[in-house]
Amino acid sequence: MKHSVIWISIVFAGLSLLSSCGGGTKSETPTEADSATVSTDTSAEASFFPSRTEIKEDGVSPKKLTTGMVGDVKVSVQYGSPSVKGREVWGALVPYGEVWRSGANDATWVEFSKDVMVNNQPLAAGKYGFFTIPSEGEWTVILNEVWDIWGAYDYDESRDVLRFNVEPEMVEENQESLEFEITQGKLVLKWEYLRLPIPVEAAVPSK
Repeated sequence: MKHSVIWISIVFAGLSLLSSCGGGTKSETPTEADSATVSTDTSAEASFFPSRTEIKEDGVSPKKLTTGMVGDVKVSVQYGSPSVKGREVWGALVPYGEVWRSGANDATWVEFSKDVMVNNQPLAAGKYGFFTIPSEGEWTVILNEVWDIWGAYDYDESRDVLRFNVEPEMVEENQESLEFEITQGKLVLKWEYLRLPIPVEAAVPSK
């Protein structure tokens, strides 16, 4: 009997010592290390499944918005801006004789706050899809009533508002990323060694 009591005392002492050394059941409350591990895993997952917004911000052809004044008319142009990256652009990356979105990703659009004259043709205030047909000579410039489409795949010629030809200019300075510039009297597309100036002026108010 005496030996049994001594044995039971030794067992309880051993269990107490084991518990104090962390050998018991792990607490369900996350430690700082656990939280760090979960956070790292979540970030890694997010990098593989970015949101649509993140794709647009981090893409190779970022979306840009250029605004400026032509007289008292505010002109805005939104476009995807691809880079040359040593590639042959005209007649290769951008084929001749085909309708081009005049940028990357979504179709480029232009908006006029008031009525204007574009290449000496009247155009009502509003937002328009901006397309071009590049060629080795004159380019065709198109303003279409549909502006919120991807690329030029759903372009519909029957919905053109204006269509005219413009002679491009070749320059010595390379424009690595496509840009639009708004100056007094012109809306200019600039990419690689090409500049496409489009005459724009405020409409003369009728008397």
